[in-house]
Amino acid sequence: MEEPALLQHGRVALRVIHRRDADPLRSLLERNRQWLRRWEATHPSGRGAEPGSVSMRPTVRLLRRQLSLGSGVPFVVLHDGEVVGQLSVSEVSGGALQSAQLGYWVSEHVAGRGIAPIAVALAIDYLFHELGLHRVEICIRPENTASLRVVEKLGLRAEGRRDAYIHIDGAWRDHDCFAVTREESGGTLLGRLS
Repeated sequence: MEEPALLQHGRVALRVIHRRDADPLRSLLERNRQWLRRWEATHPSGRGAEPGSVSMRPTVRLLRRQLSLGSGVPFVVLHDGEVVGQLSVSEVSGGALQSAQLGYWVSEHVAGRGIAPIAVALAIDYLFHELGLHRVEICIRPENTASLRVVEKLGLRAEGRRDAYIHIDGAWRDHDCFAVTREESGGTLLGRLS
């Protein structure tokens, strides 16, 4: 998969993750430990380090590998040029499916400023118009009111609950699934925020 150019709207941008982002992301995750812990994936065996407690270099390498294989598109979220979060497109499928899943987080110090909805809209518009995908899905824990507001602002369709879907913060957690198709997007999701 070809690396996308910078995606930007106003003060918010998405840029493909690079090795130089490993240290800023580790630092950001460490500072946001309490803010993010409830939403982060964990290994069911209890193995694995907390994000931010170890080097992010292996994670960045893995994400870059997914990009080269065409199975994912890893972005950092920028606000005024500063790394303030991460947005990952995963499970990119071609063939008859033409779909992807999307996950994201932003630092607590910029939460509530409309950064996440813009970042998500930029990513989905890219997936529909540049990669030609048909459907994008976002799964969110029902307790995550901030992320639920993002999909509400963008008008994504609720598809129902997936019980015990992902191992998060030490247990199997339910997630509500939201989706949008290219036809439903009306041309641009970014336009829904205007």
